[in-house]
Amino acid sequence: MGITKSFAGVRALRGVSFELRAGEVHALIGENGAGKSTLIKVMTGAVTPDAGTLRIAGRVVTDNDPGTARTLGIAAIYQQPALFAHLTVAENIALALESGGAWRTVDWSARERRAKELIARAGAAIQPDRLVSTLSMPEQQIVEIAKAIGAEAKVVIMDEPTASLTETEVSSLFRVIGVLKSGGAGIIYISHRLEEISTIADRITVLRDGETIGTRDAGEVNREQLIAMMVGREVAAVYPKRDVPLGAVALELRGLSGREAGIRDVSLRVRQGEILGIAGLVGSGRTQLAETVFGLTPADSGEIVLNGADVRIESPADAIAHGIGYVPEDRRQHGVVLELPIAANTSLSSLDRVSRQGLIDSAAEQALAERYVTQLRVKTPTVDAAAGTLSGGNQQKVALARWLATEPKVLILDEPTQGVDVGSKSEIHGIMMDLAAGGMAIVMISSELPEVLGMSDRIVVMRAGSVAGELSRADATQEKILSMALGHPV
Repeated sequence: MGITKSFAGVRALRGVSFELRAGEVHALIGENGAGKSTLIKVMTGAVTPDAGTLRIAGRVVTDNDPGTARTLGIAAIYQQPALFAHLTVAENIALALESGGAWRTVDWSARERRAKELIARAGAAIQPDRLVSTLSMPEQQIVEIAKAIGAEAKVVIMDEPTASLTETEVSSLFRVIGVLKSGGAGIIYISHRLEEISTIADRITVLRDGETIGTRDAGEVNREQLIAMMVGREVAAVYPKRDVPLGAVALELRGLSGREAGIRDVSLRVRQGEILGIAGLVGSGRTQLAETVFGLTPADSGEIVLNGADVRIESPADAIAHGIGYVPEDRRQHGVVLELPIAANTSLSSLDRVSRQGLIDSAAEQALAERYVTQLRVKTPTVDAAAGTLSGGNQQKVALARWLATEPKVLILDEPTQGVDVGSKSEIHGIMMDLAAGGMAIVMISSELPEVLGMSDRIVVMRAGSVAGELSRADATQEKILSMALGHPV
């Protein structure tokens, strides 16, 4: 109650109060920078508050640290699971749950049996001897949940748990949350996906600028009211789609196939000024198609036609030279270099524009970055700030600036708003519309069906590396997209 915390004179939390009941899912929402992460760090003992009281099961906790928090039954499951990649599932679970000296005897069979049982209770069937490095992101999250179940956690914090999951996997996760609830655990659920908040949460608390704006029963507040609470103003449209005149075909794929990428006989086209949405389940080949077009995994057969001319793209350099830009899904690994300044990140894919005789012209690089920081409304005091100091939404804008600096004619956006808050999402969608209005052809890959429906002029649905079908904006519905993605006729 009344948690306050400052960093270097900047107030991150201002008297925040938050209550979690046993057996409930309490959603904690707010824009990036609202204070959610700092509050969670206080709960898990990673950060010591300047003022306020932390009370667990009626007991006031002082001198909290990560070890104390675990002892008190607090478990955190983050968007990026904290697992050891080169250890097995059973070993990762054992590290979290087993105690004893370094020289004790290990019952390997019992360890694997326990891991298998906990994984089953989490609703999955992952073999305990698998290396974590071979697991998908959803499978890694299951291992984290199994650890929480094994620790008999009373408070389970889930930070963006569905960011990388398919609709089916989300449903499975929700069933596991039901198991945790029935066991008496309280769940703190953090997500930018307001659509799922109303489905899974019992109560919702909104933070804004480090303050508690309010707590509501989930059934008593709608999406528009939550957005207004989060941003302090009405957001007229998260999906600001508007009609723009379409030009000639900018990109056409004819029977494109690639064995390495798993792409088979893909044909599609996108026109100047058009936003083509690509939907499908995880593993359907959406990202692999983008990587093929961009030359990361060159095609074995088929044609890529740009502005009416056949081209051969065997590398990203070829793609850039032909006017194709690609903002990848994982901005932290492939979109931005967190340690580099915004200016350096902006010029990474267009160094020829800011260099002379092999040397970077710092003034030209700064001018380039400042142009896009202004155009994309990146919130930063200076272009010399490291990209890692920015919020998720602003990092995504920097990743976008990097490719806009190449002046592409075709821009491929893979999950352009994944893991960003609703305000940043609206801004990024507005930027997309401005680019389309300027004649750019945009290919948008997204797992969020409301985003696909809200921003696309046409929608191509992929399944097993091939095009399962195409829908016009007027005809598209979530049901039709899912039916196509699952291989059912529409």
